[in-house]
Amino acid sequence: MNSSEGNIREKIQGTSLVDTGPTKTWYVLSYGALALVILGLIAAPAYFSSYGVFVLSLWAVMAISAQGLNLTMGYAGKVSLAQAGFMAIGAYTSVLLVQQAGMNFWLAMIIAVLFSFVIGAAIGFPALRVEGHFLAFVTLGFNEIVVLVVRNEEQWTGGPQGILNIARPSIFGYSLFEPIRFYYFCLIMLALVSIVVWYMVRSPWGRAFKALRDNPHRAESLGINTTSYTVLAFAIGSAMAGLAGVMLAPLVEFIDPQSFLFVRSIEFLLMVMVGGRGFLLGPFIGAFVAKVLPEWLRFTEDYYLVFFSIFVMVLIIFFPKGIAGVGEYLRKRFFSGATEEVA
Repeated sequence: MNSSEGNIREKIQGTSLVDTGPTKTWYVLSYGALALVILGLIAAPAYFSSYGVFVLSLWAVMAISAQGLNLTMGYAGKVSLAQAGFMAIGAYTSVLLVQQAGMNFWLAMIIAVLFSFVIGAAIGFPALRVEGHFLAFVTLGFNEIVVLVVRNEEQWTGGPQGILNIARPSIFGYSLFEPIRFYYFCLIMLALVSIVVWYMVRSPWGRAFKALRDNPHRAESLGINTTSYTVLAFAIGSAMAGLAGVMLAPLVEFIDPQSFLFVRSIEFLLMVMVGGRGFLLGPFIGAFVAKVLPEWLRFTEDYYLVFFSIFVMVLIIFFPKGIAGVGEYLRKRFFSGATEEVA
């Protein structure tokens, strides 16, 4: 080996080393914080009232639906204002199958999720022709159609009065009627859905979704079937909303059309935007801000909605990537490893 080759090798070895210390510190802090949050959620029922446990259960259910919208909008880049409509499809389908057909809850849940998946795939086809606010109007119209159907088909859905006395399920003979038991059921379902989403966004599907979001024409030129992945993004996001609807019905033990108005879909949009669109933790944070934080602000009496609205507006103005985006900024600013390129 001549001297010039040796100098080049020494230069490469000396300058291509990555300082992983800050990165390791960030991961230690992140996983430590995540572990504390998980332990806190597990231990929470011991320190909360029955209503507090209900609010946390509601947070878990809404986080599942928000994850579906985050997959559709945050990763695939397709705006949807029909998430509440798909929750209605899941909720009413499962309740009707259990109460009127006498079906087992778990089988009814699977059928309701699959039904939501199929309807979501059908709604995904208009997304191939329209974009942006036009697509938002299409999905908003679908949400209104769902609400009109459940409101007018009184012989099946109870109409405006809704369906009462929805029983909570049992698993292996173990009743989930108690609020704490149902809370842990919601927590387990949230964990399972989160694992699936985590795996999905790191799979070739997830990379295809991101390519579709960033530049659809470039993605198509790279051989990605944009038609299939657009429909798939809507279908999976809708199935998650359907699952959330299945869980919401026994949680509140009552469903009616008012629970699934387009305002609820706007609320899911708020969760994704505030939490952080395109971040795995975004739906969790957004659901917390939308469902738990207002309860903590109730001590301000009539002003809590004012404080909550100001908080959301300030957040969106100064942190357009959401709360999770703030964490990403801090990671890159203070905890990223230093890498020096070889000239």
